[in-house]
Amino acid sequence: MAETEIDELAPDAAPPEDGDELDEENRLKPEFVRAVEEALEAHDESRAYELVEPLHPADIADLFELLDHDERTALAKAITDLLTPDVIAELNDYVREDMIEALPHAAVADIAEQLDTDDAVQLLEDLEPEDQRAILAEMEPEDRAAIESALAYPEETAGRLMQREFVAVPEHMTVGGLIDYLREHEELPTEFWEVFVVDALHKPVGTCALSWVLRTPRTVALADVMKRDQTLIPVTMDQEEVALRFQKYALISAAVVDESGRLVGQLTVDDIVHIISEEAGEDILRLSGAGDGDINEPLPRTIRSRMWWLFVNLWTAILAAAVVSAFQGTISRLVTLAVLMPIVAGMGGNAGTQTMAVVVRALATNQLTSSNTWRIVARELWIALANGFGLGVLMAAGCQVIYGDWALSAVLLAAMVINSVTAGLSGVVVPVALDKLRLDPAVTSTVFVTTMTDVMGFFSFLGLAALFHLH
Repeated sequence: MAETEIDELAPDAAPPEDGDELDEENRLKPEFVRAVEEALEAHDESRAYELVEPLHPADIADLFELLDHDERTALAKAITDLLTPDVIAELNDYVREDMIEALPHAAVADIAEQLDTDDAVQLLEDLEPEDQRAILAEMEPEDRAAIESALAYPEETAGRLMQREFVAVPEHMTVGGLIDYLREHEELPTEFWEVFVVDALHKPVGTCALSWVLRTPRTVALADVMKRDQTLIPVTMDQEEVALRFQKYALISAAVVDESGRLVGQLTVDDIVHIISEEAGEDILRLSGAGDGDINEPLPRTIRSRMWWLFVNLWTAILAAAVVSAFQGTISRLVTLAVLMPIVAGMGGNAGTQTMAVVVRALATNQLTSSNTWRIVARELWIALANGFGLGVLMAAGCQVIYGDWALSAVLLAAMVINSVTAGLSGVVVPVALDKLRLDPAVTSTVFVTTMTDVMGFFSFLGLAALFHLH
């Protein structure tokens, strides 16, 4: 969900008028948020309820995100019956946890029972085991069994994400029989886009889009109009691969099957949009070492995740410093080297980051596979060579103008070319190698690539300077 921002509120802000909660950019107005805060501070739950009741579920979710921990708890208690499934689905993960902690287990169970299975699982999956058990104990046996079954699958797999509410019918049914079945059975899902056709073993053999059903005579057999070619999603498939399947085959929904091939659930495109957004943001944040990058993340957790990344980078910096220290004598003879060497290392680091970002994305979207790895390596090497030479010539010319030293200018040019090529090579090889080792390249690539470009940048520049006895 997009984060809502507000400006600082003046202490004497006036309460909002009815129907005046949002500004022209569809964000909650500061004075409205302050009015809710004041009602909560005064323990006036009826006033808080009155203010919040007209809001759209997405705006209620935004309001929770704008409040601090204690205020969220108080608001959740004040508007319990307004916490509809639509509100829960829009909440930020960390904010949802705050809200759940504020509600009695019976209230959370009641909310979970109103949600689709996938949303109910998302509501409960990050809770402490004892809280999970207490909430599940308050639920109806059928709902509890569905959620427990989903929680048994690994996180970020199709089994954890799928909806267990779907429509499946036998292949011997006619179109008319299907229409009558859909009208007569109230327990069927209220929203769906296609009907799954299954055999006697409950294995999917085809699908029928609702548009086909509505446009086909009643007497026609489903077996004659159904689409037999369909994309089946194994329950253990990772959510990134699921998203790629939906994107590649332009799916609106897809059947999820267990190890024996039986239909056990479905995934719909609205779930996939969320996955794509989540994975894209997650990879970018991992590349920077910023943890979850969520402004609602608890402070201690944010500090730990960032400090670990910075600790790892500290050691890479020490390694680069060790390379520099090996050339102290060379630097002492020509202090200009100390001025220029950060340029070589910095440009290499930037070039490596560019290549690495492209490669990590290509791996995530299956654009880069074993079939074209060497072509991509060659392509990035040519790009690195061209960029290194172009920028190297520019820097060498500037160095010559400022210092009037042809040898120093030549060394600078050569070092920039060498480090640029190193950056291009490491930017491809490191993520690919980590991917082959089943490690997430988005998490660990940055450390290796920046270390290689820093070390090679300093070593090539200072090493060439020492080799040609610059002084």
